[in-house]
Amino acid sequence: MYDSAAARDPLGCVFIVTYGRSGSTLLQGILNSIPGYVIRGENGDSLYSLFAYFNTLDKAHREHTDPAKKSPDTPSHPWFGINQFSPETTLSLLRSLVLASLLQPPSGTRVTGFKEIRWVHSNWRAYADFLIRLFPRARFVINTRDHADVLASKWWKDRENGAAILDRAEVQFAELEAAYPNRTYRVHYNDYTADSGSLEGMFKWLGEPFDKDRVDDVLARKHSY
Repeated sequence: MYDSAAARDPLGCVFIVTYGRSGSTLLQGILNSIPGYVIRGENGDSLYSLFAYFNTLDKAHREHTDPAKKSPDTPSHPWFGINQFSPETTLSLLRSLVLASLLQPPSGTRVTGFKEIRWVHSNWRAYADFLIRLFPRARFVINTRDHADVLASKWWKDRENGAAILDRAEVQFAELEAAYPNRTYRVHYNDYTADSGSLEGMFKWLGEPFDKDRVDDVLARKHSY
């Protein structure tokens, strides 16, 4: 059950950045094996809609509260009330919304977040900045997989330009790493399924002890479809 007290505390936040059929549900399970971690599954890229909402209001506020122009604080102004928009207040409200409706961290949660396969956007940098403003302790775990294995899955077989889509995702993921080197860590499905010990670096980066037996137990269980 969602614990509002947990939401008031500064929670850590991890976003799994990936594409479809990369083995990310397995990585989600590995992260959730860490005590105090609650990493949710996909949400249809719903936070991008909140980003668009925030950006629209922020842009309107900046454009229509120019001191040199008529203030939008009277009913005769076409943008009446936009001057009352507060970026920080809005971010706080959106954070509470995401925590209460999507992440719902139970009591004892130290780190929350979600995995998503829909990350490729032309304005990805602005979106990433928004997520960091929304969750100041946000970090991104990039999960990739050999493209031949990904494209062989049923989910990709009927998609046009699948290889180009994956290539575009890889370029964006590399740009994300370059833009936020301290907030990103990359893992590769083919590596950690062959040797779970390859994840020890990720655990160290997260500041968590690496329990190989616990990770191997997760790897032995079926995840996703």
